Amino acid sequence: MKFGHFDDSAREYVITQPDTPLPWINYLGSEAYFGLISNTAGGYSFYKDARLRRLTRYRYNNSPLDMGGRYLYLRDNGTGKYWSPSWMPTRTKLDAYECRHGQGYTVITSKFNGIKSSTRYFVPLGESLEIWQTTLTNESASSVDLSLFSAIEFCLWDANDDATNFQRNYSIGQMEIVDEVIYHKTEYRERRDHFAYFACSEKLTGYDTVREDFLGKYRSWNEPEVVESGTSVNTEAHGWQPIGSHHVKIQLKAGESKQVIFVLGYQENPKDDKFDPPGSQIINKKRAKAALEKYLKQENADKAFNDLRDHWTMLLGKLQVTTPDEHTNRMVNIWNAYQCMVTFNMSRSASYFESGIGRGMGFRDSNQDLLGFVHMIPERARERILDLSATQLKNGGAFHQYQPLTKRGNNDVGSGFNDDPLWLVLGVSAYIKESGDWSILDELVQYENETGSESPLYEHLQRSVQYTLDRLGPNKLPLIGRADWNDCLNLNCFSDTPGQSFQTTTNKDGTVAESVFIAGLFVLACKEMMGLFEGYKLKIQGSTNFNLQPSTFYSEAATEMEKTVWAAGWDGDWFRRAYDDFGHALGSKENSEGKIFIEPQGICIMAGLGVDSGNAVKALDAVAEHLATPHGIVLQQPAFSEYYLHLGEISSYPPGYKENAGIFCHTNPWIMIAEAIVGRGDNAFDYYKRINPSAREEISELHKCEPYVYAQMIAGKDAATHGEAKNSWLTGTAAWNYAAITQSILGIRPTLDGLEISPVIPASWDGFSAIRKYRGVTYNITVENPMHVCKGVATVTANGRQVSGSVIRTQDGEKEVNVKVVMG
Repeated sequence: MKFGHFDDSAREYVITQPDTPLPWINYLGSEAYFGLISNTAGGYSFYKDARLRRLTRYRYNNSPLDMGGRYLYLRDNGTGKYWSPSWMPTRTKLDAYECRHGQGYTVITSKFNGIKSSTRYFVPLGESLEIWQTTLTNESASSVDLSLFSAIEFCLWDANDDATNFQRNYSIGQMEIVDEVIYHKTEYRERRDHFAYFACSEKLTGYDTVREDFLGKYRSWNEPEVVESGTSVNTEAHGWQPIGSHHVKIQLKAGESKQVIFVLGYQENPKDDKFDPPGSQIINKKRAKAALEKYLKQENADKAFNDLRDHWTMLLGKLQVTTPDEHTNRMVNIWNAYQCMVTFNMSRSASYFESGIGRGMGFRDSNQDLLGFVHMIPERARERILDLSATQLKNGGAFHQYQPLTKRGNNDVGSGFNDDPLWLVLGVSAYIKESGDWSILDELVQYENETGSESPLYEHLQRSVQYTLDRLGPNKLPLIGRADWNDCLNLNCFSDTPGQSFQTTTNKDGTVAESVFIAGLFVLACKEMMGLFEGYKLKIQGSTNFNLQPSTFYSEAATEMEKTVWAAGWDGDWFRRAYDDFGHALGSKENSEGKIFIEPQGICIMAGLGVDSGNAVKALDAVAEHLATPHGIVLQQPAFSEYYLHLGEISSYPPGYKENAGIFCHTNPWIMIAEAIVGRGDNAFDYYKRINPSAREEISELHKCEPYVYAQMIAGKDAATHGEAKNSWLTGTAAWNYAAITQSILGIRPTLDGLEISPVIPASWDGFSAIRKYRGVTYNITVENPMHVCKGVATVTANGRQVSGSVIRTQDGEKEVNVKVVMG
């Protein structure tokens, strides 16, 4: 069953009924001010940090679903009937409904009793505010007298404190209402220098800032007393629950339309310019007023929206493909790239499934997110790398998370996730491959944000590698620490107390449990370092202030680790997963449960292990036999049927869900990449299609999550709801699938030396075409597959000249290159 359809020409997903299986959301903003918005206008807004600078409230895990948002109410003053043009929260049966989610904007359109309403929500580029443009049209045969009410509920900034510290929060809410603009200034009188504002383009009939006055006693958002009566109370909140609501009366003749604009914004003032006049307690509104003067005018709001659309046309234009598969085309050209922008901005912090309170920006996550984002805005990727590196520990380790507002490591979670540092190598390598900017390696970056600790970024990478070498276990495999990529494989936790965090609780000294996964990642990172060393040595002149390890250091370390993997990490038909605190293998035939895991099969083959010997193919065949399902590849088999103290959180989930044999989609593209490495394009693309959300649209009633973005997890074959997705949007699945399809299957791959084109595609394809903008050059690529092979390049030409190999090197002055690749 479908709940909408793709409009590829408009780059939108069109939802045609409001009661989707779950709220199907979108994101507003892509720089500093952000918002979540559902197909029924639910969600909330924040500035930079979803916990520390939250503007509006949203109630997670609520009944009914999706409570709190950007609500509008329409009331026919002649009949007294009222409704929500976004369906929620009144849930009135509408005569027509449509929600269009686009890149950074959402448009919700509906009809009821002859009144058409269309509201466009978006954040203008470079601004810390959002615009709601509501157009009302009277499609009935007679004039109507309408009331339009807006409604938001302000959050008292710190979302965690807002939801818990009621003994204080019920007394601190403060507002100002000046010139019909509602200003929220809680705590501004003391330690804050920021406030929120909510304004309307029209002359107001009334306003409200006290929630209970607006709703009425013991009422909810579906039946506000003010809307029901048609009269605002005009009260100013003092404590309790401050809200913002405008009341506008509108008379429309038959066929007449009118647009009303609402602006919700965030404003910071310099600490020495907080009040106006100085010495008073009245907030300085000059900067906010300037923004309102601009964006409450329709022509300026329209221009801002057109600029946003043009911006996304430019970003998505960095890579456009035309293949025989429509699902591939729309995901690569629109939705997968868009999701990569969102994961870059959000990491894993704020979604319908992540409250924005408990997690900051992940060190491991953010480095992986770069893989799908770096080609769009390399400059922001560069900035992110330097921010991440500045939180690195002096021993080469890493804070597992950092807070986006402070850009400092999160001490509550700490460090000790022993794969974390190696992802920095992959992130930096991806950036240089895309941009050609070797100078980043000589950027002086602090350790642990400490002044005076600066050293070149390249040395940070050296320490990342050394961190692993300093932590080897009894089998000479890397020690796992608190966890590796799988945060739920906690081999040093041994928690038997309810409520303890599996990630931060450690009851073992961590000198025995080892990770085969980290071993594979280490080999991959060392091979990347070999290339970075040669470029660093060549591009950066002069002596260094640290001990520069030679290239042989990395080649020898990789070789030694490979030997260790074959000695202790190979189980005969696949790669083992780990060794527990008792020294027993996990992911081995000797286990009754958890015999085979997906992660080491992917990462070890990506590092090149077993590719020449045939063991890679053997491991991939084992994946197909034991782990693959029609809905994707599960994490491990057999599932854990009970809680195992020595394994941690992975065994706490019911079988088939999340890390306990769920289809953890993040790891599926590693198998796609591995299949491409061994030349099996049919297999690689088959796996790609199984979790492609567009290809799963027809089963939306089962999948439940949005059909336009990837989900973190799909329930595995041991689950009662096999095929049901959870945790959409914020997942490394986005970046890795983008990398898998564009770089490994389509084979359009940035390298340190230039753009490489080496496809591994389904044999049935006649070929494909692509436009790739890379290092200031536009590559018009045509791939032909006359022999219907999966892999192999017979000839490559660039602007008519024969190319040796598969890497395209441009000549001086070339800004456009026509590339023709013939497979065979």
